[in-house]
Amino acid sequence: MPCLLVDSSSIDPFTMMTYNPSMLQELEELRAGALRELQGIRDLKEMEAWRVRYLGKKSRLTQVLRGLASLSVEERKTTGALANEIKRQLEESLSHREHTLREAHLAARAGESVDITLPGRPCPVGRLHPLTQTIEEICGIFATMGFQVAEGPDVEWDYYNFEALNIPEEHPARDVMSTSWIDYQADGKRPMLLRTHTTSVTARTLERLEPPIRVIEPGRVYRYEASDATHVPMFHQIDGVAVDKGITMADLKGALYEFARRFFGADRRVRFRCDYFPFVEPGVEMAIECAVCHGDGCRLCGNSGWIEVLGAGMTHPRVLERGGIDPQVYGSFAFGIGIDRLPMLRYGIDDVRLFYGSDLRFLRQF
Repeated sequence: MPCLLVDSSSIDPFTMMTYNPSMLQELEELRAGALRELQGIRDLKEMEAWRVRYLGKKSRLTQVLRGLASLSVEERKTTGALANEIKRQLEESLSHREHTLREAHLAARAGESVDITLPGRPCPVGRLHPLTQTIEEICGIFATMGFQVAEGPDVEWDYYNFEALNIPEEHPARDVMSTSWIDYQADGKRPMLLRTHTTSVTARTLERLEPPIRVIEPGRVYRYEASDATHVPMFHQIDGVAVDKGITMADLKGALYEFARRFFGADRRVRFRCDYFPFVEPGVEMAIECAVCHGDGCRLCGNSGWIEVLGAGMTHPRVLERGGIDPQVYGSFAFGIGIDRLPMLRYGIDDVRLFYGSDLRFLRQF
């Protein structure tokens, strides 16, 4: 019968195993071939392929260890001991060779302009916008006083923005609001607009909830006016309302003093003066000492030394009635805070337009 001559150098170690007369010789051939091949590896990807081939779940060594149960006791002891020794040796050789390759790779790149052993450049960390931080802080302050947070639509009906707040169609306060109108219904009686104050949410809240009520309402508001250092056509407000039996002006001043103390600090002066708002009676304005000039007068405060931050007062009985609440039984106070001015007062910023720009040098300070 003709013999088939085979060059042993071209045979894979796994193929050679079929010609080995004994299991022990087969394992020794496996060890020698694996170690020889490992020394010739120059790439980490090739090393991973070597690991899978000789130490993976489907490798010949793993199959031998799994098949020990079918051998006799003496064969099991001898073959198992050799297989475990080979596995340990291959794992140690793999670890040592991997370490050697990594060291050689680093040494080869040591002369480059970038030292890859140094820590990487830190990734920029995002943060909340300063106005968002202010809103969350204000909500947290009033939450400790028992107020809940409510929201309403930016595009509002004329009724909730004006009529429900004691501002009828012929009222002069409508002209002061510089309203951006959106649409009119066919009958011309229910126009829509971009809300000019978050007090519109107060009207909805009184209509929706039963007393006792304590709610604050943050959101964006819109005025059709030119931009300058203290005015922008879109800004932020927080309105609040409290309804319960026995509420007085003292409760309003106490809540607002507590807010000013916790937000601006106990050393910042606060001033209340009488003012007029259609939806409260009596009405007051609260002003904070200017953080830029400290009362001496500057461009930010209009040379008055004070900046108004909110309007407030005892809720008008007609507003309560429109919300279905009896003003003879319940008292109520309401307030509206201009959010954008608060971080200006706290940090001495003299132009509100900086909050709506994209200058990261400014925004990263907060």
